[in-house]
Formats: sequence, C-alpha cells, structure tokens
Amino acid sequence: MATKSAIEWTDSTWNPLTGCTKVSPGCRYCYAERMAKRLEAMGQPNYARGFEIAMHEHTLDLPVRWKKPRAIFVNSMSDLFHEAVPFEFIQRIADVMRRAHWHRFQALTKRSERMRRLSHRLPLGPNVWLGVSVETEDFTWRIDDLREARAQVKFVSLEPLLGPIRNLELDGIDWVIAGGESGPKARPVAPAWVASVRDQCLAANVPFFFKQWGGRNRKKAGRRLEGRTWDQLPRPASATL
Repeated sequence: MATKSAIEWTDSTWNPLTGCTKVSPGCRYCYAERMAKRLEAMGQPNYARGFEIAMHEHTLDLPVRWKKPRAIFVNSMSDLFHEAVPFEFIQRIADVMRRAHWHRFQALTKRSERMRRLSHRLPLGPNVWLGVSVETEDFTWRIDDLREARAQVKFVSLEPLLGPIRNLELDGIDWVIAGGESGPKARPVAPAWVASVRDQCLAANVPFFFKQWGGRNRKKAGRRLEGRTWDQLPRPASATL
C-alpha cells in the first residue's frame, strides 16, 4: 500500500511491509494495529492476516513510479527492522530507496539495535533518513543506537510522549519530533513535557517539530505549543527535496 499521508511531517506512506508486535509501552494502543483490523474487516487484501507480519512484493517498485519528489514514510504500518523481516527483503527495500533517489525516505523503528547493525550493510544514500521512537526516559538508549547507525540524517520521534524526558542527549541528532497519543484510549501528555523537549532542542540547535496534542479528537486538540506551531525540519541541504 502507498497513500497520501495525513501525518504532518511527511507526504506519503509506502508499506512493502505490514504488521508488527509490541515491544514497549508506546505500542500499547498502536494506531497501526487498529487500522489494520479495520482494513482486514473491509477485505483489504494486504491485511488478510490482520496485523501479522506480511511482505508485499507487489508494492516494492511504487516509489520508482512516482516521478514527483516527495517525502515518504517507510512502513507506517510496520517496522522495517522487525526481527521477523528477512535481511534480504530489507535489502530490496533499501535498493528501491537507492534507485528512487529523488524522494526523501523516512524510516522509523523501535528495533534500534538491529537498525544500527544492518544500516552498515545497506545501500543507504543521503535521501534516506533513519529514526527511532522513544516514549519515555527508559528507552533513550535507542538514541545511542541511532547515533552509531549509518545515515546522513538521524531523527528521534518522541511519540507518544508518555513522560518527561529531562536529559535528552542530542549530539549527532538532526531532528526531533514530539507528540501526544491519539485514539480512543489515548494517554495524556503534559504540556510541561513537550515544552521541556522543545527547550532542549533549542539549546542544542536541533530542529523541533511538534506533531499533535493527541487525545480522542486530535484535530480539535490541535498542535500549537505556547502560541505557535513548530514545523522545523533538518537543515542539511543534501537531505532536502
């Protein structure tokens, strides 16, 4: 599957993989799992097995066919570095990203250790951004793995932000996204947590993007923080469209 995305920090999603398993508290109310169950009930073929890991070879070449440059979130419905995904299939995804060099690909994972190891064996050009999800201070070690990965642009997604992160080490990090959880069982995010992350980004001169307050109605809650919208993006010229 590949679709125009409502996610504020990207343009499109591309899902040569679907399905995942939970590894930490941020996964508890996974939006992708909810969506997969709806798509399964609707008879969407890519979700015939619900949220089980599935590889979709027929979607691999889609980015090559898209001639207009765009930002593409890779596997919004899965995790590129999930342990059940064969390295050979990850290689094929990486090769598509290499060939479709006019796009910007954004891959986000919670399997940071596998990402760190495999990134050095993949043909990742400057148009591939690697990121890790961190929901609480207990998982900031994923940022350490990201620092050791091979990617020109490295980003951190603090979404859903489930607690304060007081000592955010940002050396070697190019971008930080933060956001609250959305959906029917969304856990609340404290404004002070978000403001602290923003302040740490400003102090470190790292671009900051505030995605959403979240909640049951994320559109109504909006995404303004202390009177303004934060839409900063990484600066490297070679990494922009």
